[in-house]
Amino acid sequence: MEQLQSNGRMTNQELSDKVGLSPSPCLRRLKQLESDGVITRYVALVDPEHVGLAVTAFVRVRLDRQDDRHLAAFEETVAGFSEVMECYLMTGDADYQLRVLVESLNAFEDFLRHRLTRIAGVAQVTTSFALRPVVYKTALPITTD
Repeated sequence: MEQLQSNGRMTNQELSDKVGLSPSPCLRRLKQLESDGVITRYVALVDPEHVGLAVTAFVRVRLDRQDDRHLAAFEETVAGFSEVMECYLMTGDADYQLRVLVESLNAFEDFLRHRLTRIAGVAQVTTSFALRPVVYKTALPITTD
């Protein structure tokens, strides 16, 4: 799994060579991981700055009510915002933490004023802007015995 997390485009032959299996058993194991839902999809990681998304904002949102109906409505709405890369239901002083990518501070202001704060039930929004990434990983810390 570690090999695939570092290069999801490697061929079955390359993978089998790296993990020390012949190609047929390697492919069977890979297909089993996919059917078990361990591997959910294959993606390309795109550098946000190279496509004009230079601003990363971490947004904490508090709702005025935390019942199931309001939580579901908020989650359904933010799931439809292309700027929202991640959204977590949280413990603590905020109900949600979002990671938002936009082109500029003006674009963030537009997102905040015309989209996020217009969701019914949003009581408070607090934003922090990332200056630069220090650690960014996509591979899960899976250890094999």
